[in-house]
Amino acid sequence: MGAFAGESQARNKYTYFASVAKEEGFTFEANGIEFNMIRVEGGSFEMGSEDPETFEDGASLDDAPIHDVTVGSFYIGETMVTEELWGAVMNTDVEECSESYPMLASWYDCQEFVKRLSSLMGIKFRLPTEAEWEFAARGGNESIGYIYSGSDDIEDVAWYEENSEGYLHEVAELDPNGLGIYDMSGNLYEWCQDWYDEDYYSYSPEDNPTGPEDGTEKVVRGGSSLVPDYACRVDIRGGLDPQNGSVVGLRLVMDFGVVDDNQNE
Repeated sequence: MGAFAGESQARNKYTYFASVAKEEGFTFEANGIEFNMIRVEGGSFEMGSEDPETFEDGASLDDAPIHDVTVGSFYIGETMVTEELWGAVMNTDVEECSESYPMLASWYDCQEFVKRLSSLMGIKFRLPTEAEWEFAARGGNESIGYIYSGSDDIEDVAWYEENSEGYLHEVAELDPNGLGIYDMSGNLYEWCQDWYDEDYYSYSPEDNPTGPEDGTEKVVRGGSSLVPDYACRVDIRGGLDPQNGSVVGLRLVMDFGVVDDNQNE
C-alpha cells in the first residue's frame, strides 16, 4: 500500500472490482459513499487532430498538430465525481441534489477536494493530466479510433445540445467507452491538472507531458450538454479561468501502484 501524508494504510475500505469492460480496478468507500477507479495500462498514442474543426463563430480549435505521446499506467474514475461523493468528502449538504449528478466546481475547489479525499483515504488522488485524459477517453491501448469516447455515434455515449434538452444529466446513463469509463464525451466539461497554452502541442514532450509551467487558464476537456457534437470529440481541447465553477467538473486519477490488490481489505 502506498502511503500519503504520513498514513501507513487507507482508513476507508477498498475492494477489487471489474468494470463493465472487464478492466481491473478498485471500489473505494469514502464516508459511506462508494466510487470506482478503473486501471488504464500505460502506452503510446497519437494525440491531437490532423484536421482541426472550427466553431461557428470563427474561433479555431487548437487540437493540432498530431504528435506522439507516451503515458504511464494509472487509475481513472469510472464516472465524474458526483454531488454525493463531493458532499461526503467536503461535509457539504447536497440533500436537494441528485446523488448521481456530476459536481460543478472551480479548479481550485477541485484541488481542495482531492486534498481532503487523499487525507481521508490515505491514498493520493489528483486530476488527470491532459495526456492521460485523452488516452483514457480514446480507450487506452484498446482504442479503435472513435471520434467520441466509445463510439462514432455521439447519441450512444454523450449528452450534447441535440439530445440533452439543455440539462445536465446523471452520470453513467449512456454507454461507456472501451475501458468501461462513462461520459468522457459530453454532459459536463472536465478539469485537467495542466495549465493551458493554445500552442502547447508544438513543443510538448513525448513522455508523460504535464503541460506548461504556468498560465492563466487550466485545460478543460470533453464537451458538455450545451455544445455541438464536434465539441465533444476526444481530441478537442480548451482552457478556462480556474476560478470558473459554473460549467466544469472533475474526474479522479490515482497513480499506478499506490494500492496493492494483494493487500485488498
